[in-house]
Parts: sequence; structure tokens; C-alpha cells
Amino acid sequence: MAIEVTDATFDEVVLKSDKPVMVDFWAAWCGPCRMVAPIMDQLTTEYAGKAVIAKVDVDANQKFAAEYGVRNIPTVLVFKNGEVVEKQVGVAPKATYAQKIEAHL
Repeated sequence: MAIEVTDATFDEVVLKSDKPVMVDFWAAWCGPCRMVAPIMDQLTTEYAGKAVIAKVDVDANQKFAAEYGVRNIPTVLVFKNGEVVEKQVGVAPKATYAQKIEAHL
């Protein structure tokens, strides 16, 4: 399962990570977000030890969604060394997300 990240833990888990971090900004009421969730869970297993896969519930944690300009969900951002290096808005095939991680390993 992807790591649940909150406004309180975002800095430590995402920005200070020594590995690439893929963050899925989602909400419980969002149908397309529910389509992305199993993909994130698969990637968590496939990239264990190489990358971090995380989720931010935008309803409960709005600070970083606002800071990174997340206007539509699902939005998936990849961070490396505390910077956004990839962005995917909307649902995409698993291969699209995997390529975005692979590019930064």
C-alpha cells in the first residue's frame, strides 16, 4: 500500500527523501482517483527500496496540494531531491507512471 502522507508529514516523507517519491493527490469522492489507487499499490510493491509511493488526501490535507498547484485530481507528482520532476494529471496506464519513476532512479 502507498504511504498516507499528511500536511504534517509531507516535508519529512516527500521533500527530504533520498529516493524519488511519487505522490498521488486524491480524494475519496473522486471516481478516477479510485482507478489510480490500485496502480499506486502495485508500484509500491514493484519499486520497494528504490522509490517511495505516497498518497495525499486533498480534502484533509490542502496545504501542499495548493502549494504545488493541484487543481484537478487525480494529480500525480514525482519529486526528486525535494523538487517536482514529473507530473501526470488524470488517469493514465500503469506504464506511464512506471516510466515517470524509472526516469529518476
